[in-house]
Amino acid sequence: MTTRLLKVDPLAPDPNIVREAAQCLSDGGLVILPTETVYGLAAHVTNSKALARLRAVKGREATKPFTVHIGSRTEVERFVPGLEGLGRRLVRKAWPGPLTIIFPVPDPGQAAVVRETSLSHVASLYHEGTIGIRCPEDDVASAVLTAAKVPVVAASANPAGAPPPVTADEALATLDGQADIALDAGRTRYAKPSTIVKIDGGRADILREGLLDERTIRRLCRLNFLVVCTGNTCRSPMAEGLLRHLLAEKLGCDEEALADRGYHVESAGVGGGGGMPASDEAVTVLGRRGIKLARHRSSPLTLDAIRRADFILTMTAGHLRAVQVMAPAATDRSQILDAEDIEDPIGGDEDEYARCADRIEKALRRRLEEISL
Repeated sequence: MTTRLLKVDPLAPDPNIVREAAQCLSDGGLVILPTETVYGLAAHVTNSKALARLRAVKGREATKPFTVHIGSRTEVERFVPGLEGLGRRLVRKAWPGPLTIIFPVPDPGQAAVVRETSLSHVASLYHEGTIGIRCPEDDVASAVLTAAKVPVVAASANPAGAPPPVTADEALATLDGQADIALDAGRTRYAKPSTIVKIDGGRADILREGLLDERTIRRLCRLNFLVVCTGNTCRSPMAEGLLRHLLAEKLGCDEEALADRGYHVESAGVGGGGGMPASDEAVTVLGRRGIKLARHRSSPLTLDAIRRADFILTMTAGHLRAVQVMAPAATDRSQILDAEDIEDPIGGDEDEYARCADRIEKALRRRLEEISL
């Protein structure tokens, strides 16, 4: 048998070619797919014959599963029930992209993909309570994986021990006749394998450093909070200081250790300029709680600050609207801190600032109970 080679535009894949490759996967065939990293060899994981063929090509024993490949990051919840915390954060920040994530799944039987198929497929997908998943940033791969409508696994399109191919020709040099279809979209964008991380509680252990280096992974893992008010001299500086204090309390560490733990808190104002100190009353009121604001300088709200934030907490509904107008994509990460607006204490005395700080602290404690750290 000779593998059928189909050339495809990497930016605008022909729907007919996509359907043909997807149907091949659904029917139990093996397909050589381009990704942004290397070419992969894909198979329908719940088709026993297809999986056996893939294992034979890769020389992989039955106890070692392959990486699931999905066309859209929203598909991850079919395989990882109750996704939260660091796993959800990495999915949002890094996918689609060159990162393979090994998720903990203590009870695979609860996964939608298992309920849709059969418990007999657990061993093909999961290994010792984990599953590895990748969401390629490649238009061809994404289109085929989405159109297949079956769970697909893949490995680099080469025999064990050979270098992973970055062109279809390289893949066919060793696999011609062992795959049914090969999609040729030219040389892969990065020509380097994906990075593999395994999530262990609140930590991401790098099992293989590929395209994404350790520094990038640490940045992606960081949990960023942004608190927003008007001028960034009263409410949001107090909220920033209080949030750091509460995070350290919840995590059982010093505030200075938050960065090493992967937590960052900042504040900004929708209507103020930069460089202004916190108000004297805010400095005094938080100083009585052991929280220092003397070094604070105001910052205007920017798109960069919004984009890097995982949680955006605003003092009023008006601030929330301002965030959403500036960055509509941040809507699902933005919320008003309390049920109702927290009014600006500017012009009030220290007692008014203290009441404002009390309310901010209570609201922050409630929010932290809702957030998986």
